[in-house]
Amino acid sequence: MSLIAGSYEKFLWGFKLKPQNTDPNSKTLTLIPLFSYPSHLSAITSVATAGPAAASGGSDDTIQLYDLSHATSVGSLNDHAATVTSLSFFAPPNLSVPLNLVSGDADGTFCIYEADPFVLLKSLKPHRKAINDLSLHPSGKLALTVGKDECLAMINLVRGRRSFYCRLGKEASLVDFNGSGDKFYLATEEKVTVHEAEDAKLVCEMENPKRVLCAEPGENGLLFTGGEDRGITAWDTNTGKVAYRIEDAHSTRVKGIVVLKSSSGDVDNEDPYLVASGSSDGVIRLWDVRMAVKDNKPNPLAEANTKSRLTCLAGSSLKSFKQPQVGKRVQKEKHDAAKDGK
Repeated sequence: MSLIAGSYEKFLWGFKLKPQNTDPNSKTLTLIPLFSYPSHLSAITSVATAGPAAASGGSDDTIQLYDLSHATSVGSLNDHAATVTSLSFFAPPNLSVPLNLVSGDADGTFCIYEADPFVLLKSLKPHRKAINDLSLHPSGKLALTVGKDECLAMINLVRGRRSFYCRLGKEASLVDFNGSGDKFYLATEEKVTVHEAEDAKLVCEMENPKRVLCAEPGENGLLFTGGEDRGITAWDTNTGKVAYRIEDAHSTRVKGIVVLKSSSGDVDNEDPYLVASGSSDGVIRLWDVRMAVKDNKPNPLAEANTKSRLTCLAGSSLKSFKQPQVGKRVQKEKHDAAKDGK
């Protein structure tokens, strides 16, 4: 399993999670540095991973692409004319490489890419102002976006057009589907709301003490959030109550959370349930959140200090050694077949 983090200082950091000794039964883990690379001309604002593929977006208006299995850069995408604010891969469970990459920018533009090889399929503008965040449905057929225009938009990825648009009344900074895709979450300042995906009906509200800057869905209806309160909170989205919490996980604000799973996608009850967090203090920490149930100030399993101001964090299980490539032509028939499940 690997982690990548972006920073204000233009550097992309890569780490691999390994046992600290050769004993296969050992639960002691360490973060091994894979690379540190000045991949952008200015601050990195978003990162995403899926299998061996990784992408970073920056305020230099570009998306950089990487092959994690070889720790190499494989090219760039230059279709945006503003800061790339959010990225997400679509990787079906039965495939070891992603099918698509989607991106949003500060101009309100949304781009859909083929990911094997990387070519632009469609560009559209679902928002009048900047896109703050986006989330792909597990089916890969639609995406949700939220923007500075205080609106929520739904994108039909099969047809490549906006299919729904509504005013929220308040600017949302984060949007995310749960693992099954039947619910989605919205973060607005300190508040996180849970909604039914079918009709956007409000299920529950969760109030944090300070502003939420990152969120990641976990297993069994859990949602992990982090932000200016410097801790990591696990919420039960069925009740809207706190399941458990890691107090003072970092010395400064938490900018990214990743729930790490095995390469098969299953979580063994005998293995640690791992959550990684990154902070603007430059530290990445790995937690066995089962310990947080017993103690709200557990010790991290592993940590790494990048000595830079981190802005975002993403993680992946390396399931393929196929190298990602930047393509020249659009393979439309292949894309349509994949979307239709043929």
